[in-house]
Amino acid sequence: MARYLDVHPDNPQPRLIGQAVQALRDDQLIAYPTDSGYALGSRIGNKDGRDRILAIRGLDERHHFTLVCRDFSQLGQLVHVDNSAFRAIRAATPGPFTFILPATPEVPRRLLHPKKRTVGVRIPDHTVVRALLEELGEPILSSTLILPGESEPRTNGWDVKEELDHRVDVVIEAGDTPAEPTTVIDWSEGVPEVVRQGAGDWSRFAG
Repeated sequence: MARYLDVHPDNPQPRLIGQAVQALRDDQLIAYPTDSGYALGSRIGNKDGRDRILAIRGLDERHHFTLVCRDFSQLGQLVHVDNSAFRAIRAATPGPFTFILPATPEVPRRLLHPKKRTVGVRIPDHTVVRALLEELGEPILSSTLILPGESEPRTNGWDVKEELDHRVDVVIEAGDTPAEPTTVIDWSEGVPEVVRQGAGDWSRFAG
């Protein structure tokens, strides 16, 4: 059964954040709230975590994983951001946007799109996620918690626990989250392409 951590949304309890981070370090899979619904998360170095996320979501190897980052400097270590993208991405973060960009050698090959060698990155605007990232000290490998046959992410921790009690190790509750997934912008070819219209003002990236 998954552990259920009831975290305060505005003042996350350090003890509970520490338990969630220790679970990540122990290569466990967590379900956690973000500014655009729930997500599944594991440590980048957790080889099994990637496969578990794909299995829960019913996705194939071409899925674009997202590396959830603490800040822009951490993001810049993982992807190549050219001058045309730098200001626009900086202005849109933190926020409900995922950017697909060419990965640096810092990113394990198994996490990249098999043909494009790209990966998604984002900096959420969510107090609990920031606390997790600060304590962990590295990005979280993540994917929006949209289950097979559904079009919106889960928004309530207890619902997630009931649905995935034996498929994830930890569920973090921190109040209801928005039901709208991130807006995804593919910037891998040097110009922005909105590939999923979601939360936030995506029109700023439309050609």
